[in-house]
Amino acid sequence: MNNKTIAVSSPRVRRWLWAALFSLLAFAANSIFCRLALAQGAIDPESFTALRLLSGCAFLLILLRLRAPRQGLGGSWKGGLALFLYAWLFSVAYVQLGAGVGALVLFGAVQMTMFLYAWIRGERFSGRVMGGMLMAFAGLVLLLLPGAAAPPLASSLVMALAGVAWGAYSLLGKGSLQPLADTAGNFLFSLPLLLLLAAGLVVGDGPVLGTSGVLYALASGVLASGAGYAVWYGVVRQVSAQQAATMQLSVPVIASLGGVWLLGETLSLRLLLASVVVLGGVGLALSARRV
Repeated sequence: MNNKTIAVSSPRVRRWLWAALFSLLAFAANSIFCRLALAQGAIDPESFTALRLLSGCAFLLILLRLRAPRQGLGGSWKGGLALFLYAWLFSVAYVQLGAGVGALVLFGAVQMTMFLYAWIRGERFSGRVMGGMLMAFAGLVLLLLPGAAAPPLASSLVMALAGVAWGAYSLLGKGSLQPLADTAGNFLFSLPLLLLLAAGLVVGDGPVLGTSGVLYALASGVLASGAGYAVWYGVVRQVSAQQAATMQLSVPVIASLGGVWLLGETLSLRLLLASVVVLGGVGLALSARRV
């Protein structure tokens, strides 16, 4: 693992900062696309997952051949399994969870997974990184507290498991030297697992494939997943696990604001305050140097 954390003001950070922002926006867009499709009953979770992974894989393979025709595929079965579990559990959980709350649970679990991994590997936690992480987490707690009823426990647990899977997928990307090839390979390795979903649909009530649901799934696969994850694999290899986990804490805020705009959720003062706290904590952790 890279034992050097880079300050935001350094030239190296400026080269990937925009890429990181694009990835985080893509992660939030996945929450919005999935919630829009499933809340309206326009598609079932299994079909959404299948279309998302299939379209993302097709997009990445085409992009890889256009950019590097002679480059071979990367990725691994571990990456494919983590990607599949994340995408499927993510879809199942969003049948009931709101966009912002789902993203909060997801990336809270991601944070715990990546920081636990960093601790096991002996990564040192500087005071500034720890302070930024705690500040960001406090903002997320604030975001969860407004007077609405608590989210369904079962769906929250499913989303937490999705977060563990995404944390594992992000950690696998820290060793990636060819982000596009590895992401395309991981998507390809995830496809055989879709047979499990197909079997479940055959035994159950069958697929639901409304036009809007299909379009949201394709947008999630091509734009928010395929492009977003390839860029993210290029980002995570340049930062510590602590920083990668903390950056992703901004996603629930972005998803919550998107939910207000696209899903008609209420915009509260507490949401605005939580956004400031979370993004401030992210900035504090990213500005840290480790020795």
